[in-house]
Amino acid sequence: MGKYDLIVIGGGPAGIFAAGHAAQRGIRVLLLEKKPRCGAKLLITGKGRCNITNSEPDVRKFAGHFGANGKALLTSLYAFGVQEVMDFFEQRELPLVVERGGRVFPARGGARDVQRVLDRFLADSGVEVRCSSKVRELVRDGGSIAGVRTSDGEFQGRAVLVATGGLSYPKTGSTGDGYRWARELGNTVIEPQPALTAITLAENWTGEVCDLNLRNVELKVLQGGCVLESRFGETFFTRDGIGGPIVLDLSNTVRDALSLGKVTLELDLKPAVEMQLFDKRLQREMADHANYDFRNSLGNLLPKAMIPLFIRLSGIDPDKKCHSVTREERLKLLELFKALPLRVIGCEGFDKAIVTRGGIDLKEVDMRSLRSKRIDNLYFAGEVLDLDGPTGGFNLQVCWSTGYLAGVSAAGAVLNEKSSDGSMEKTEIS
Repeated sequence: MGKYDLIVIGGGPAGIFAAGHAAQRGIRVLLLEKKPRCGAKLLITGKGRCNITNSEPDVRKFAGHFGANGKALLTSLYAFGVQEVMDFFEQRELPLVVERGGRVFPARGGARDVQRVLDRFLADSGVEVRCSSKVRELVRDGGSIAGVRTSDGEFQGRAVLVATGGLSYPKTGSTGDGYRWARELGNTVIEPQPALTAITLAENWTGEVCDLNLRNVELKVLQGGCVLESRFGETFFTRDGIGGPIVLDLSNTVRDALSLGKVTLELDLKPAVEMQLFDKRLQREMADHANYDFRNSLGNLLPKAMIPLFIRLSGIDPDKKCHSVTREERLKLLELFKALPLRVIGCEGFDKAIVTRGGIDLKEVDMRSLRSKRIDNLYFAGEVLDLDGPTGGFNLQVCWSTGYLAGVSAAGAVLNEKSSDGSMEKTEIS
């Protein structure tokens, strides 16, 4: 049985940051990861490019993207914020680039390069890493955690830090273990739900156009004739629905609304142009193509792959001459461009969710240190907490920030404990 100052469970971004920064404070750290290698989920973020963070410079605006729980994140963001994360990677020879929407990516390479930087960080910091080591339970000793029981045996620790992630993409190791342990130890867990997911639709034609990226479009969520929320940006159809950044950001609203009744979407392919102006554009196109078959008149308005679909949905005879298209037919076509109706069936589950909504109740965590208010030497970091934000690097920043703060807080507590029990001279932590 090994003895450590801090045992970190979970080798994702939060666990890696916690372990590495804690070890740099001079304590003995063990990092346990049940997958064969740390950082498995990083490899699928940003379609393999790894959207490291978002460049939003205003800390309070950044926290505001997390709704009511965002204020609880402020201490972590001030301790290790966006600029600190960017400096961390660039100082380790991974140059970054800021793209549309403030998304920050490696300038060259992608997620595997991020993973390699983190592997070196753990090695340089002196963290002992055990992969393919599954934690079975946390061993309690009165009001504290004495250690952990794993597939490799038992390990003792002065402190334990849980960074096991949520339930999203369970193949990467996120199977909700941290929630179970937290409940067993008396912490409240807000019911986990899939978040940032694609949406499944009743339309049977989406697979015909699933190779297209639709940029600069607007998508609205409607219920009972009222617009609940809308987003402008990029989307794409999937074989059984619709996905992409704006869909992911709307999926929580859709999921909540579905519990109350029927939900529909409206897709505006030309949001920069008002309905009346675009109608005039359609009339010009019909006039310019007056003697053309209708099937050959939409090339200036749609990607080629979408034209057969629009012809079919419009109900206009494809062989009809444009000068014969009626006002009623044109207005139906106009509606397809400006308010293409989509019938929602549901949202994807945890197997395809980007993050988990819900998690350990922040009211039971001291957010100044990420320590549990119920167990004095237990810490939490990352997605296991009840924090979820939009796409664009926000959620990964939570992992870096909370991982850092939890790690240095645990290290400080351990060093003070060792000082008080005479096992070392008191050490000041910067």
